[in-house]
Order: sequence, then C-alpha cells, then structure tokens
Amino acid sequence: MADEATAGSWAAKAQSITLPQQMIIDGSPARTSSEETVNITSPRDGKIITTVPKGHPDDVDRAVAAARRAFTDSSWAGLRPPERKMLLHRFADAIEAHRDELALLISLEMGKPIEYAYSIEMRTTIACYRWYAEWVDKLSGEVPEVGAEALALVTREPIGVVGVVVPWNFPMTLSAWKIAPALAVGCTVVIRPSDLSPLSALRLAELGLQAGLPDGVLNVVTGQGRQTAQRLGLHPDVDTLAFTGSTEVGRAYLRYAADSNLKRVWLELGGKSPSIVLPDADIDAAVAGTAGNIFFNQGEMCTAPSRLLVHRSIRDEVVDGVVRHAESLRIGDPLDPATQMGPLVSASHREKVEAHTQGAVDAGAVLRTGGDRPDVGLDGFYLRPTVLDRVEPGMAIGREEVFGPVLSVLTFEDEDQAVAMANDTEYGLAAAVWTRDVSAAHRVSRKVQAGTVWVNCYEEGDMTVPFGGFKQSGNGRDKSVHALEKYTELKTTWIVL
Repeated sequence: MADEATAGSWAAKAQSITLPQQMIIDGSPARTSSEETVNITSPRDGKIITTVPKGHPDDVDRAVAAARRAFTDSSWAGLRPPERKMLLHRFADAIEAHRDELALLISLEMGKPIEYAYSIEMRTTIACYRWYAEWVDKLSGEVPEVGAEALALVTREPIGVVGVVVPWNFPMTLSAWKIAPALAVGCTVVIRPSDLSPLSALRLAELGLQAGLPDGVLNVVTGQGRQTAQRLGLHPDVDTLAFTGSTEVGRAYLRYAADSNLKRVWLELGGKSPSIVLPDADIDAAVAGTAGNIFFNQGEMCTAPSRLLVHRSIRDEVVDGVVRHAESLRIGDPLDPATQMGPLVSASHREKVEAHTQGAVDAGAVLRTGGDRPDVGLDGFYLRPTVLDRVEPGMAIGREEVFGPVLSVLTFEDEDQAVAMANDTEYGLAAAVWTRDVSAAHRVSRKVQAGTVWVNCYEEGDMTVPFGGFKQSGNGRDKSVHALEKYTELKTTWIVL
C-alpha cells in the first residue's frame, strides 16, 4: 500500500509526470515512418493527455527485424544463465524503483483506482519478473539412458522471436506473464499494447533499456486499429505469439498463423465465470467474494464472477447482500486513494455495457441496482455497479461476456443443476464454489469445466500456479513453470559413441 505522503500526492504527480510518446525499436525511441500520431484519452475525465505514434506494418517489420538480430547474434540467448538472471533482476529493480510512476500511468490510461494499480497490479508485475529471473539458471535438459553405444541429449531451446499482444485491463501484469518467461529462456520480444493503454508498456521498455537489456530484446510498437496487430500475427519471422483478449480476436490470430508460418499461438481469452453458492455456504464470505470481484477493476476482468449461481433456499439473502455491497462502493476519481471503482476504459465501452444491461431488462431480468451513470464531478466514463436478478440461462446476459461491472443472478435447485448451469457456456476460464462441505467442494470443482476453480475464495493464487482456460477461453498456461514451455522447443541430439 502507498504511504500517506505518496497517497496524498497522486493528482499533483499526474500534472508533472512525463508521458512516453515514442515507440521503442532496436534499443532506441522511434517514430513511425509516416509521422502520424493517435490521441490517448484518459477515462478519468475524457480529456486527451498525450499522443503516441500510429504504427504501421513497416514499423512492425522493423521491430521484428531488430528482435531477430538480437536473437541471432546471441546477445541475449547466448548469455550465460547467471548473466541473464542478473539482468532480469536488474530489470525488476528498475520496475520497482519506478512503481509509483507506472501505477500512475496505468490509472491515467485505463482508469484503474490508483490504490489498486499500486498495491495489486504493480506488486504482481514485480513478483512475476523476479520469479522468472530465478528460473533462468535452474532450467536443465535430459539425458535419457539409450545404451553404451550412444549418448542422447534433450535440450530446451528458446523458440526465437515472440510477439506479445495484450489488452488494456491489466496492462502491466498480463504483459509480464508473457514477457518475463520469454526473456528468461532467451527469446526476444515485440510487444503490441492495446490502443487504449500504451503508455505503461512504452515506459516499461524504456526501463528495460536502462536496466541493460541489449538492443532489440524488448521492442514496443504502438498503433490504432488492426494494421499493426494483424502484421504481427502474419509476420513470417515471428516464431510464436502470445495473446490475451477477446475470443473473436483470438480466432483471427489462429487464422493469421495458418496463413503465414504456422507459428504457435497461445491464447488467453474471454470468460463468463460462475460463482456457485451452495445452500450450506458461508453467506457473508460468498457475498464478499463474489461482489468484491465482479466490481473490482470496474468488472473489466476476464475472470470476473459475472454469473452468481445461488441455491433457491438462500437466494434472497445472498442477492440482498450483493446489492448492499454494490451500493456501498465508492465510485470516483481513480487518482483518489479512497476510490473503489473508477471509470470504464472508454465511452464506447461504457455504451456497450449499458446496452447489455438494457437488453437484459428488456428480456425480463430485474434490475436490482445500478445501470446508471453517477455524477463524480469529472466528465469521465463512470458507471454504477449493476445487479441483474431473475436471469434465465438462455438470456444473452447470462451467456455473453460483458466485461463490465454487471452481475447476473441465476437460481438453481440442486447440485447437478448448478454444475449444468455453470458449464452451459462456451467459456471455461474460472469458477468459484462456496460450501462448508469438503466433499461437495471437491465433487463440484472437478465437474466444473474451468482452468481455475476457487473454493471459498476468489482470485487467490501466486506465481507458482498456472493460469489459463478450457474451451473457448483459450489454450496454454500463463504463470508457473508451465509457461516456460510455450517459449521453448525440445531438441534431441543423438551422438554415436
């Protein structure tokens, strides 16, 4: 948590901070060849705060060429593991030294409350880089027993140039989950941040250079629209691509891979996560865990528990508790440390969330609270936390990802129906089960089709556990030692003695 002196000065810091305005390609600040720029609007007040280069496909080509040179000349992959480990720790040191600045950039560009940007996102980001730095000199190969006449070596080789495409909701954490393991094994990286949140990524690359990362190891190309992202997906010299975002765009990257060099594409996609409250649950804990996480980060989380599945016998008590929680939240300026909910990321995104809510009401759902725009004294993109009761499984609001502070309440009669409702979605990213019965907890969690199932908690975990989805929530895993597998190739060397 930021100390009181820091907490009281965020607005003042926002007035004096230097905002990044150039891409980072081959170790240097870079403008796009066309000299075009795009405006960056802060959702805090709807005002333009800076411009960044409007990248073009040829800028992606330059960045990929720089990453390829840095990989081929072994200035990174060729380092002895202790040296690469030292540089990654130095990079983490630089991120930690600029924690205030990066947290402020996150808050300004995407609206995350500053206390959460500082205490949660930056904490997890720093921990990620340090965790993978420690793995650099602990990776080893295999020597299978093949007899006295030959020697077989199985080694993990860095795959090469990695394209990283990340969204705006956790711009530092989600990029760290991909960049850190890729760098740890010796790959080089080209990042394409979201159009809406490029500032923290640009500053991250600057800090990487200051920490001593060789030129071309970490490149950032900004832009607007699909040109640069598409070029990265189609580029024949990108060896693998790691993406977090919507299922629709994930499908596009699979097509890009098929149409180019068959690069591996690792996808962390959308979710419609259920929070299942069984009749014997600790109701206070279930309410706090569900409401606290659907409204955290303005509901702009792929794992958000957007479906509350509650047993009919306790439905009223649980829903009333969630409504009270929603109405107690402090909505306001994300630079105010007391703010619990900031603005949504853009005006257009707020309109989409509002359209989802209205569509649900039109379909018969009951609006218990929220759905309107609060007056916080700023012309930003604010929206009250919303609870929709009496949602039926077939309604769009119960099936489609809203990516906003909107909770859908569905009622079940027994455990089997709860599991069926939980799995009645194209997604399978996360889920929660609330019960005092350990047998029921184990039984239900094994039946729910999701990459992560929390029992009597939500959003718990650390770097040691993998994260990813089933079904159309994606493939592969971020975090943990398993993430290292995405950025390496297994090589067998057979030597006749």
